[in-house]
Amino acid sequence: MLKPSELYRVLAENQEVRERRNQLRHPNHPVPQVHATKPNELWSWDITKLHGPAKWTYFYLYVVLDVFSRSVVGWLVAHRESAALAQKLLAQTCERQAIPPGQLPVHADRGSSMMSKSVALLMADLGVTTTHSRPHVSNDNPFSEAHFKTLKYRPDFPRVFGCLEDARGYCGDFFRWYNEEHHHAGLGLLTPHDVHHGLADASLAARATVLAAAFAAHPSASPTALRSPRPFRTPSGSTTPRRSPPHRGLRTHLSVSLSHSR
Repeated sequence: MLKPSELYRVLAENQEVRERRNQLRHPNHPVPQVHATKPNELWSWDITKLHGPAKWTYFYLYVVLDVFSRSVVGWLVAHRESAALAQKLLAQTCERQAIPPGQLPVHADRGSSMMSKSVALLMADLGVTTTHSRPHVSNDNPFSEAHFKTLKYRPDFPRVFGCLEDARGYCGDFFRWYNEEHHHAGLGLLTPHDVHHGLADASLAARATVLAAAFAAHPSASPTALRSPRPFRTPSGSTTPRRSPPHRGLRTHLSVSLSHSR
């Protein structure tokens, strides 16, 4: 009669001490690392729900965001989430922005529309590279998520939308304000429109003139009271978040003023 320890030794020598049931094997997905140093060099896109007039009814907002300038370059609101609608939006946005083949990576999470075959084939036809967030990692697409927070935390954001036209009208007004009037904290308080269209230097020069005049008119004021916001610098935008949960092991790839995602 074998002792239990001897029995387990024999089983171990024959590789029988293991889980006999089928085990799932999760691949090691790399951290997405795509960078932008100018407009239209990296886009991020996502879909969010807008509450409709009745319980469990939603409208779906699709938004394409330029990571470098934070400018919204394409959007639509629809009754459903659909790969065909996403395909149409991305094709029209690439055409409107005159994106040449091979220039642009587009980052997204792993939603059904983002991972669909039709969108993948469209991106291949347009010469656009696609990257995706890692499974079950919510902060691999921080710029789109932060943009949706800016939208939904607006004081006038409706609790519900009465119809599709209401949602489209509100979003149209919001995106005009966001692109042209919103002074983005991650852009040194410049607007996405100015950064996207190369007007950042002119805006900074005008700001410096106003601040100098204000200080000349009030010489007794502390210089820090009239201090300009953190200057805008040529960034290296990335889809990787600035900080990450310790258990995920992510590392920041943002070291300049565009590191703020909201």
